[in-house]
Amino acid sequence: MLTRRTVVAAVPAAAAAGSVQAQTPAAPPAAGSAAEQAPGFYRYKVGDIEVTAVNDGFFHRAVEGLVRNAETGDVKKVLQEEFLPETAIQVPFTTLVLRSGGRTVLVDAGNGDSGAPTSGRWMANFRAAGFDPAQVNAVVISHFHGDHINGLRLKSGQAVFPNAEIHVPEPEWAYWTDQAKMAAAPDGLKPNFQNVQRVFGPVAKDVKPYGNGKEVVPGLTSVAAPGHTPGHTAYMLASGTSKLMIMSDTANHPALFVRNPGWAAVFDMDAETARQSRIKLLDMAASERAQVSFYHAPFPATGYIAKEGAGYRFVPVQWTPAV
Repeated sequence: MLTRRTVVAAVPAAAAAGSVQAQTPAAPPAAGSAAEQAPGFYRYKVGDIEVTAVNDGFFHRAVEGLVRNAETGDVKKVLQEEFLPETAIQVPFTTLVLRSGGRTVLVDAGNGDSGAPTSGRWMANFRAAGFDPAQVNAVVISHFHGDHINGLRLKSGQAVFPNAEIHVPEPEWAYWTDQAKMAAAPDGLKPNFQNVQRVFGPVAKDVKPYGNGKEVVPGLTSVAAPGHTPGHTAYMLASGTSKLMIMSDTANHPALFVRNPGWAAVFDMDAETARQSRIKLLDMAASERAQVSFYHAPFPATGYIAKEGAGYRFVPVQWTPAV
């Protein structure tokens, strides 16, 4: 149950199997090339914890059918007001790297080498930020959609983080590893069950499920946020008096689902439960003026939530060269 006492902080220890020489980043473009941006990472502090947002590109999603309980014309009107394309929206991917006490923890792992042409940039950006996959002590997974777990294992089967403990939500693990649920699932959902087996099967005995309201690693406390998936989880990261609410996929793209928290994204498995989770977390963030981070917000995917009419407004942080 969410309370204002939901607390946290960051980073623990090691173990998992397999050797790794993770994806070798592509050679940087020639100086002056207009084809690529600078590496996509951004650092900020939460108390004594260093947070690095690492971009993994984006995918295009058609606006038609994106919101299940709103007319396409109403969705396009919001996108127009937000100066966003009205036919297909870019949905970004941003993971977090937490550094504290000499340890490195990831919150979600990105698309890995399974990304679409416009995603799969994570490893190059991770290395550009000065990190090495062999130095990762733990990976904390919010839920089992491919854009959050595929970065754990290459398509070849090779593990990417050889020295990392893998922490997953208990209800998510129970659902996606249940053979009976897989057999009864609609055809459209079966590939996700199969992908979970591919990613976690080789290390299943070493995976560490965590419960709701638990400090998964020092400073990082799980916050139940079901609906998007059965065990979808958000987090509160805390250090001293500073805190960051990590929303995961609670609101998908904030231009749509923060502004209109009652809208149901096509990605949400249980739309009503997802709506309740979204409003609860947005209301907490707004009332406590807590900094937030979203997985699918425009990079660097962090800011604040302001109450506005019947909905909320995402206020991005101001970019600064100081950490």
